[in-house]
Amino acid sequence: MERSVGSSHRRRRRSRPVLGGAMAVVAAAALTVTGLVSTAQAADVNNAKNAGFESGLANWTCTGGSGTVVSTPVHGGTSALKATPAGQDNAKCSQTVKVKPNSTYALSSWVQGGYAYLGASGTGTTDVSTWTPGSTSWTRLSTSFTTGANTTSVTVYTHGWYGQAAYFADDFEVTGPDGGGGEEPGPVIPAAPGGLAAGATTTSSVALSWNAVSGATGYTVYRDGTKATTSTGTSATVTGLSADTAYQFSVSATNAAGESVKSAAISARTAKEGTGPGPGPAVPKHAVTGYWQNFNNGAAVQKLSDVPADYDIIAVSFADATPTQGAVTFNLDTAGLNGYTEAQFRSDIKAKQAAGKNVIISIGGELGTVRVDNDASATAFANSVYALMQDYGFNGVDIDLENGLNATYMTKALRQLSAKAGSGLVITMAPQTIDMQSTSGEYFKTALNVKDILTVVNMQYYNSGSMLGCDGKVYSQGSVDFLTALACIQLEGGLDPSQVGIGVPASTRGAGSGYVAPSIVNAALDCLTKGTNCGSFKPSKTYPSLRGAMTWSTNWDATAGFAWSKAVGPHVRSLP
Repeated sequence: MERSVGSSHRRRRRSRPVLGGAMAVVAAAALTVTGLVSTAQAADVNNAKNAGFESGLANWTCTGGSGTVVSTPVHGGTSALKATPAGQDNAKCSQTVKVKPNSTYALSSWVQGGYAYLGASGTGTTDVSTWTPGSTSWTRLSTSFTTGANTTSVTVYTHGWYGQAAYFADDFEVTGPDGGGGEEPGPVIPAAPGGLAAGATTTSSVALSWNAVSGATGYTVYRDGTKATTSTGTSATVTGLSADTAYQFSVSATNAAGESVKSAAISARTAKEGTGPGPGPAVPKHAVTGYWQNFNNGAAVQKLSDVPADYDIIAVSFADATPTQGAVTFNLDTAGLNGYTEAQFRSDIKAKQAAGKNVIISIGGELGTVRVDNDASATAFANSVYALMQDYGFNGVDIDLENGLNATYMTKALRQLSAKAGSGLVITMAPQTIDMQSTSGEYFKTALNVKDILTVVNMQYYNSGSMLGCDGKVYSQGSVDFLTALACIQLEGGLDPSQVGIGVPASTRGAGSGYVAPSIVNAALDCLTKGTNCGSFKPSKTYPSLRGAMTWSTNWDATAGFAWSKAVGPHVRSLP
């Protein structure tokens, strides 16, 4: 699925070189004798204010309300700038910085995401700028400028580019002589966190939360006095524990100055074996799946409560990888979702389930890099997904790994998850077309390996190009034949018809290619289930129990006035 829209970094003072050892003594003595003693020149400082956006947008001005402060991704501290170009606005964010005349300054910033520019204007000499076409990881932009004889302030700025994705920026530095404002005070060691409490437990994990500490940039969690994990927020889940066992937990706060003393310890016991969450609502015989975006890429921003009732399975997109291979977590993008809170999100999950809907957590997506390719990562995957199910109440998991999948170990991971969660577990998959051309493919093998616990495979019939159908002929995407002839491969390759769904974009903007009108989706459903409304390809038999359809995404559907769900939802419910 397309998102198309870090490590700790401490700002450091850079000092000019000084004479060392005996040479310094001789120089000082000579100056004293000749009466030329002078005050030593001050060290360079970072003249930028709120350089890491820890105080929101204080000291910064962003054009057209294009800038906001987010908690992920960050390069240093707990905050970073996110700015989104729109129309003729390139999302320029700037700050006026005090400087000294006739001085040289080093200008730098860390950036990520879409096109990003960094520059300085009003220097009194030559204004400067530099840029990068964007990246998926933090990249350092740097340049330098010299002030004119009468220059006491300059404007430093960053901006994106027209029609490009949002960019992120963090940890600005305007390093040189103190222009009068000087560098922000250095951090002090934070206080110990309070309010440590245990939340949801599984047979192998305990969820913990605590109160935020002023000045802290991270937290360290201890299990029985030994470091267990770290977090940049006020919660963490400790995994790898034994069932029905009591543990002592404490937490400390950290920043660039050091680590606080540990909090008061609390005790928590893991769950007994076989105590998974109860089954969720039954998935209807014919169902519609929709992916809900936990980020803003230009589609309509939604709460879960905004998702129409036409959707039977809502896949929350996406879980985030952790430093532990195979393990995942979930971070609600509150800033990107216009202030949607954790409490509202959790309440909306329960409300959807009360209305008979299943809400699951999706793993992967276009940028997802979760690797499950050995026994340890398979166990970490199962444990962490199960912990999210208990913490948020998710009914299951969606596998949307578009950067490689190992059938052997993903099968092990899903089997372990099923053993923990029980018969109510919902498992969906969203492979690309190339992944389901042959039963020898890793995705197809995984689906067949877990056929007894698999809910539905909603293959992505888009961003594909031409592919072979089950009759050996080549079909181009965007047609009813493409949908039916490729679905036939899965239907005749071993999957039950109830485990096959048709995945398409909700609008022309939802994918780079492969959009089809809802009427084409409905025609394909009719062709496969009833043998009517087919194109040139007509399957040798019908599959009345075909599960239904999927779309990327509920947000793009909303952007297009819910045209997709209003047409496809009722049609799916009318299938035999």
